[in-house]
Amino acid sequence: MFKNRMNSVSKFQLRYLSYIIMNSEISNILKTSALLTFSGTLMLGGCSQPERVVRKPNFIILMSDNHSPEHLGCYGDKIVKTPIIDKIANEGIRFTNAFCSAPSCSPARASMLTGMEIWRMEEAINLWGIFPVKFEVFPELLEKAGYHVGIEGKGWGPGSEEASGRDRNPGGERYYTFEEFYTERQRGQPFFYWFSSRDPHRPYSRNAGEKAGIDISKIEVPPYLPDTEAVRKDIADYYAEIQSFNNEVSHYINLLNEMGQLENTVIIICGDNGWQVPRGLANLYTMGTKVPLIISLPGRFIGNRVVDDFVKLDNLAPTILELAGIEIPSYMNAKSLVNILESEKSGIINESWDFTVTARERHAFVRKAGAGYGCRALQTKDFIYIRNYDYESWPAGDPPLYGDADPHMMHYPAAPKMEILVNRDDPDVKPLFDLAFGKRPFEELYDLNKDPYQMVNVAGDPEYQEILSAFSDRLTEYLQSTGDPREAGGKMKWIGAEYFATQDFRPRPNHEAIELLGLEEEYSYID
Repeated sequence: MFKNRMNSVSKFQLRYLSYIIMNSEISNILKTSALLTFSGTLMLGGCSQPERVVRKPNFIILMSDNHSPEHLGCYGDKIVKTPIIDKIANEGIRFTNAFCSAPSCSPARASMLTGMEIWRMEEAINLWGIFPVKFEVFPELLEKAGYHVGIEGKGWGPGSEEASGRDRNPGGERYYTFEEFYTERQRGQPFFYWFSSRDPHRPYSRNAGEKAGIDISKIEVPPYLPDTEAVRKDIADYYAEIQSFNNEVSHYINLLNEMGQLENTVIIICGDNGWQVPRGLANLYTMGTKVPLIISLPGRFIGNRVVDDFVKLDNLAPTILELAGIEIPSYMNAKSLVNILESEKSGIINESWDFTVTARERHAFVRKAGAGYGCRALQTKDFIYIRNYDYESWPAGDPPLYGDADPHMMHYPAAPKMEILVNRDDPDVKPLFDLAFGKRPFEELYDLNKDPYQMVNVAGDPEYQEILSAFSDRLTEYLQSTGDPREAGGKMKWIGAEYFATQDFRPRPNHEAIELLGLEEEYSYID
């Protein structure tokens, strides 16, 4: 009999109500009331609905900047040390197929804030542009529902908030520290806080890897980069900055714990784009679009799970709103992750979430008159298909600066790009130069099982023609159904849109690049 009564209350209800009752901010009276009510539910076999004291969860996003997921301990990296992030991943849910909507900071962040594909956000698809005020963002909806909202660091950007018609960053009011933000919170008020780290964005701290004791001989250099001492040192510096981000995560977790908010705060750890190397950031290859994503709330979500569903940062907007009990606006075409978070399963949760679509237009101002490079990609676990609409242009920016590969204006040293450009005539390096900086065909197709680093385009291989056709049709159908002007027609407002980092119009390379590559002291993209 008692067993049957227990079955009327789900495991999730037991776990979640227990978590609510034990939360530090619920008074002893409410705890007693909740316990009595819950006991009554068990005795009545679940026939009546108990009155439950349910606190709205807090949210904190801890975001790294230009960081590929494979460079974390919990994702398999054996060199970089990220014990705090690894611990949170173990307590929570780690996503193995998480992507940004665009391999560029501003559109990736705008998509996350709106829950929409970037081609639906007009000029917000570009870097250093605007984010039109007519596009409502989820922090505004949280604020209207009573949440205390704030950001630290970049938030949305880079771009012009003023020209966008906004009086603050779309992410929320800006704070210097979490402590400052927390002191302005009303007692019992739920909060949303978004910390955007500077790490591991270039330029890296000089010799940071060496200072951190990272052994460069143990670093595995991916085959799309030259395996030289200089590149290994550069990756070590990148690793050191990831370790710095791990320390930042630790700082915020400790603060939440000290403030008694840890048990009721949904922790989201993610990156905004892939890492800043040739074929990484600003490219639709996985090195540019795949990001780490870890979500944890141990009292509510079963942890130590690894999820393989294909998700994107834009899924976070409807997820946060649903968890906060706020209606999801119809304009958000991204789906909530709540069913995944509340599942007990690992692996594939939703069979239909077996692909993702990513996109880019203008990244930096690196072609004459600020022309962009429009392309779209559809990826599954087995293949990635890329369509380059501007295939007659230089995908990495006009030579000789190739500014969409960092450092985009050659204004500071960075070994991976320099090593390839300096040694471009070396037979071993020339293929890497062609892959990173050469022009690309209208269609690219990569067999990820045979070619995980996407270095052999099989779009022209007769063996893959059926797959190529199927992926092309599937991408076109998706773009048309979601209103992408590239395929559905309509005005592409991002073409020729204003670019607010005017210093980029006339780039000045650093002295090392001038000497080694025979560059001029200044270039112009507006003459």
